Amino acid sequence: MFYWVVKAILAPILRPLFRPWVEGLENIPATGPAILASNHLSFLDSIFLPLVVPRRITFLAKAEYFTERGVKGFLKRLFFTGVGQVPIERTGGAASEAALRTGVRILREGKLLGIYPEGTRSPDGRLYRGKIGVARMALQADVPVIPVAMIGTFEVQPPGQVRPNIRRVGVRIGKPLDFRRYEGLDDDRFVLRSMTDEILYELMMLSGQEYVDTYAAKAKEDLAARRASGTPAQQSERTAA
Repeated sequence: MFYWVVKAILAPILRPLFRPWVEGLENIPATGPAILASNHLSFLDSIFLPLVVPRRITFLAKAEYFTERGVKGFLKRLFFTGVGQVPIERTGGAASEAALRTGVRILREGKLLGIYPEGTRSPDGRLYRGKIGVARMALQADVPVIPVAMIGTFEVQPPGQVRPNIRRVGVRIGKPLDFRRYEGLDDDRFVLRSMTDEILYELMMLSGQEYVDTYAAKAKEDLAARRASGTPAQQSERTAA
């Protein structure tokens, strides 16, 4: 119930400020499970997407959002729980399998699952290589994947900026992708990579972002290393490209 309370509180504040527009809302089923696979440009993606989608969305979120202590940590946990986020560990191995099982469980309960295939926010507004977990969940739960492109949220709150810029944002929802032709192949990494690349291609077409065939986490590490070494930003951009 707190999900709807938070949404009722935020909607009258955010709608006049950011005037979010949405295209393709008819592509989200009125009932039944589906994966909403979105690009990830800003922390605000997990706010604006639920704002424009009538159904409740459950997101898989990094566990760090839920582990901070004190009053601030309590308020964070309350907020993230209220906006429909479920904590998962992102350390790989057994933690990744646990996250996968959590996602499949949510889908088998008939819910909408929000996930960011890039695994983390884009450091520079470009679209990065997807991780195959989204494909495994789709096959194991036998659900469609609906590509969702967030538009303008990077400019509203780029990495490291606390105070958001006031400008219009949008959400573009693509047609559901049906992967039932790969039934029973959820352990085939070639199939999973092909599915994931298809999802990212759709996100690229919907968002208009430049695609970079490397993981966003690696790009962040490289960017931090270049900054630490004093490499000029222009050279960093050429290297990343």
